[in-house]
Amino acid sequence: MPKRLLLGIIVVLLITNVATLLFWNKQQGKIILNNENTEVDVKEPVATIDGETISYDSWMSTLRETHGKEQLKRMIDTKIVKQLAAEHEIEVSEKVIKRELALLTGMQGPMTPKEVKQKEKEWREDIIYRYQLGALLTMDTTISEEEMKSYYDNYKNQYDFSASMKVSHIIVKNTKTAEKVKKELDNGASFSLLAKEYSIDEDTKKDGGYLGYFQTNSQFLPMGYFETAKEMDAGTYSEPFKSNTGVAIIYLHRLLPDINFTYKEIKPYLKRELALDQLDQSLTTEPLWNKLDIKWVYEESKK
Repeated sequence: MPKRLLLGIIVVLLITNVATLLFWNKQQGKIILNNENTEVDVKEPVATIDGETISYDSWMSTLRETHGKEQLKRMIDTKIVKQLAAEHEIEVSEKVIKRELALLTGMQGPMTPKEVKQKEKEWREDIIYRYQLGALLTMDTTISEEEMKSYYDNYKNQYDFSASMKVSHIIVKNTKTAEKVKKELDNGASFSLLAKEYSIDEDTKKDGGYLGYFQTNSQFLPMGYFETAKEMDAGTYSEPFKSNTGVAIIYLHRLLPDINFTYKEIKPYLKRELALDQLDQSLTTEPLWNKLDIKWVYEESKK
């Protein structure tokens, strides 16, 4: 697999955003803490330990001192890449974004629809940022057509995504028990809790029946699972059916389709990968800071 094909997920801390919200809501004495819209009264302690309190101002001061510069730099980096990418008309194809989202989804455990929506929003922003940054860093690097075509011929399968499914299951010994479980599901019971109670699969019952992600042609996928799942909608459970391990009921978290690229489609991104390797260049905005007039509270970088 190409070295730079391995993906890392950037953890985005929202400390600077919190500080901004504090400024906006100071007169009301309230801030919004997180995506759940939790309100915090800035006049009240944010924590109490056996009667000893930590004030909101003390908390914010510590956050600014320990993370303020780092978070502000990340925000500036994002603005730099957006502005320069727009200037040079650098875009990322939706097909490439979907492929990256599929790969990242496969690394996660079970998620609620709300969690999926939030995660994919964060991932999408990061994917676009990384690809645009890579393109900006390698704009002036030349890679021959022959080298790109040879690399594609050797590694083209690594750029494709094979259809995959994320499933949980409940395995029981007989149809009678399976029908009982199905009835409880129909009455609104939790699939995860029922798996812990009824499933005879000791490897997955403690995790609520979660099996994980499988390519749809995987030899490790139990008999009948893909045939059943392909007729289901995400977020639904199946009727009981016989499998090679017992009577199964599966829950389909996600079913992700094949994503395949032609040489023409992947060529711009393949060029970026080869150019970064040739330059031995990491994905950093440092070479781009002198291309814009940047002023910030920690130091200044002028064009």
